[in-house]
Amino acid sequence: MERSIRFYKNAKHEWYADIPEWAGALDELQMVEGADDLLNWIAASADECKLLLADEHFEHAEILELVYVREENLGGGGDYILETFKGEVKNHRLWLCHVTEFVFKQLPGRIYFKEIGC
Repeated sequence: MERSIRFYKNAKHEWYADIPEWAGALDELQMVEGADDLLNWIAASADECKLLLADEHFEHAEILELVYVREENLGGGGDYILETFKGEVKNHRLWLCHVTEFVFKQLPGRIYFKEIGC
């Protein structure tokens, strides 16, 4: 499954995913706990970017590896690690909430991504 998602910063410089079909609260789309840091690296000084995300490998993709599935009382979703980014070792841990399961219809063991516009 592939999906392109736009991410944007609000006036407080907080990152959010733009998922029009999401029926939940806006705050559930906020990128926190390391996901915001990743978006800052990707977007550099821009206030938005668009990523191609997939649960299967594609050419030139970066890889997020699932390391821990969180229980619902800890926010659900999963903790992922980004071992490298653009060829540089990062070992960056980040959390992706239950919205990830909404997008992919599951919590993928790996999420492949690349920037397609910032």
